[in-house]
This record gives sequence, C-alpha cells and structure tokens, in this order.
Amino acid sequence: MFNWFHDYNPQPILLQFGPIQIHWYGFLMVVGGLLGFYLILRLANKYQLDKKLIDDLFLYFVIGAVIGARVYYVIYAWGFYRDNWPDVFKIWEGGLAIHGIMIGGFAATWIFCRIKKQNFLLFADIIVVGIALAQVVGRVGNYFNQEIFGLPTSLAWGIPIDAVNRPPEFISSQYFHPTFLYESLGSLIIVGVLLLFSLRRFKSNTQQPGNVFLLYLVFYSILRFSLEFLRIDYSPLIYGVRWAQIFSTLIVLTVVFLFVYRKFKKVE
Repeated sequence: MFNWFHDYNPQPILLQFGPIQIHWYGFLMVVGGLLGFYLILRLANKYQLDKKLIDDLFLYFVIGAVIGARVYYVIYAWGFYRDNWPDVFKIWEGGLAIHGIMIGGFAATWIFCRIKKQNFLLFADIIVVGIALAQVVGRVGNYFNQEIFGLPTSLAWGIPIDAVNRPPEFISSQYFHPTFLYESLGSLIIVGVLLLFSLRRFKSNTQQPGNVFLLYLVFYSILRFSLEFLRIDYSPLIYGVRWAQIFSTLIVLTVVFLFVYRKFKKVE
C-alpha cells in the first residue's frame, strides 16, 4: 500500500464528460457529508429527536458551513484572492477552511434552534460527530489537489508533489508528509471517542448537553495545532506562529473555561 501511495501521482479530476468535470475534492466532500449526515440521523434517533427537524437543520447547516468555510478561507488567503476574484467561487478546487465550517455551520445551527425553540447544545452534540466523520473522508480530497501537505520526508508513505505545487524553498524535494492523511486518521480517532461519550450519555443520562460538542472542539484543536508544525502551505503568521495554532489555542482555552464554569454552575 505504501509503495503505491509513494509512487502514484495524484490528479484532481475524477471523471470528465466533455466540458463537465467531476473533481475528487468535491466528490469526497459530498461523500463525507452524506456519511456524516447518516451518522447524525442515527444519533438523533437515539436521542429521540424528530427526523424532520434534522432534515430541516441539514439545509441550514450546509448553507452556513459552506459560506463560513469559504469566507474564512478567502480572508485567510486574502493575498491571493485580492488579485484573483473569479477564483473566490471555485470551491471545487479546494479552500474550505474547517474553522470556517465551525463558525458558519454552528452559527446557522444556533439560528435554527432559536427559530424552532430547540436546545442548541444538544443538537451541537450530535452534529460534531457527523462533522468529524465527514472530515475523515473529505480531507483525502486534498491529496488529489496536491495541497495541505507537510515538510519533505523520506518515509515510505511520503507523497509525490509536482514541482508546480511545491513551495519555492522545497522545489528540489519530491516527497512530502501527507498531513491531510494524518488529520483524516486523527479525525477517525476523534469519531470513536465522541461516539463512546455519546453512548455513555445514552446509558447514564447524566452528562450535560454540550459536553460532546466541547470535547470535539478540544480534540480537533489539539490535532490541528500539532499538524501545523508539519504543514508548509500558506498561513498568516503572528509573531512567527501560524494563525491556525493561535486560533486552536484560543478554542482550547475557551472550552476549558466553559467546562470549569459549567461544573461550578452545576454544583451551585
């Protein structure tokens, strides 16, 4: 398997029918989203939530997530899009930031829950498990776009990157860390952990709504913070620290504060 991964040169196009192209990135994003939605439906059934509510929420979340992911990424990579406005709308070529998905998707979920008079934290507990599963599949799309890879490596699972996609400082290197794959595997572990916490809640019914949601934010932030040490794609730097690491740190600190606050509030 590793020999194939090491030697195969990925291409972004899955299928082409005349002028119509189906990109691996878009295809895997859709597959990941559908699998995530299926898992959400299964969990909603265990929580005894109305399936119609979940169906309605799906539209809200997808619209909010896509808008949030793209706007966040365009701002993040403003130096490129400032002079390439038509590329803003080419989401099939990549550029959907997971932090933007969180912001846009959960903002839309909060609005939905306000309108439908539902418990936002309960819905968030369910949604994050589906998001994590969608990440497992969706991240692989970065492989075919030859993006989101890491530092050069001589390891057997290093991936070949075409010269045109290599940063100038690594132009002479051929094989790089598949950091998107590391994130995919890390997300798979997160799915397993979140499911265990969800099942525990089903059995004991003692966990506060929102705990699974907060755990996801912590686990993913730690994963993303760690992988940023390997990633060499463009990132705004603040005092030499990559923006995603700063944002991930802020998320972890906020969640720790919320856990402590919720614990003391429950004691009172």
